[in-house]
Amino acid sequence: MKRTSLEGEQCAVARSLDILGDWWTLLIVRDALGGLRRFGEFQRSLGAAKNILTTRLKTLVAQGILETAPASDGSAYQEYLLTQKGRDLVPVLIALGQWSSDHVFKPGEVALVPLDAANMQPLKPLLIQAGDGRLLSPSEVHFNSGLGPPAE
Repeated sequence: MKRTSLEGEQCAVARSLDILGDWWTLLIVRDALGGLRRFGEFQRSLGAAKNILTTRLKTLVAQGILETAPASDGSAYQEYLLTQKGRDLVPVLIALGQWSSDHVFKPGEVALVPLDAANMQPLKPLLIQAGDGRLLSPSEVHFNSGLGPPAE
């Protein structure tokens, strides 16, 4: 069953999900941020079927999130490198990891979360800020559905 494309949606969340909306995609980006570069490395880490991994990697390259380059060791292989667009997904992965460790893991269960590379400590929770610098709570954020102005 083919999923419906959200490519033409006005909602920024919907459009991003058109590209990133399956779990393999963000896990590939996570692994690339962790230093994986080769198809075999991604496959060993993720356990994804070759056809699925091939499709996801091609999509990430087509979307400009990854780029291919000759292998750095001079072998005949190619490597997948994150572009700036791909590295800009770091806050998304941090937010997902923080949400998951707060709401998905049971008390006492170990959650592997992103760490500060300088001191290997967990990151502070991401904050939501208005354009003028004010901190906002989730209830102070409006998600426009595209169906008109917010209800009073």
